[in-house]
Amino acid sequence: MPPESRIPGSAADWLRRARSDLALAKVSVPSSVLYEDLCFHAQQAAEKATKSVYRAENREFRYTHDLSELMDGLVSFDIAVPDEVREAVELTEFAWQARYPGPAEPVTDAEYHRAVALAERVVQWAGKHVEEAGSS
Repeated sequence: MPPESRIPGSAADWLRRARSDLALAKVSVPSSVLYEDLCFHAQQAAEKATKSVYRAENREFRYTHDLSELMDGLVSFDIAVPDEVREAVELTEFAWQARYPGPAEPVTDAEYHRAVALAERVVQWAGKHVEEAGSS
């Protein structure tokens, strides 16, 4: 029997949380809600979806918001990460930089829609990976 993981939750649990964050990123909200906050949820969706792949493969990951680190880690385990999924590394900045007042420029409508599209790609890819890993 493999040793118990230090990372809580199953792949399905992480994927469920990713899908929840994606839904929050896409929700129609009052005009007082900032795109920055919605982009944070897009980043979280991509992050949690990526972590669901680690869990599906029984791999450990470091708690980080850095999507590049997480995706590089998957590649180091010989898990292919398609280029269109790797593009989501740009969402990392929304994990912290755009969440707080500071020097960052406000997120535009176009940037928001790109963030959601990137997160959707990662969640979709991870969902297929988790499903395939569960059936093998």
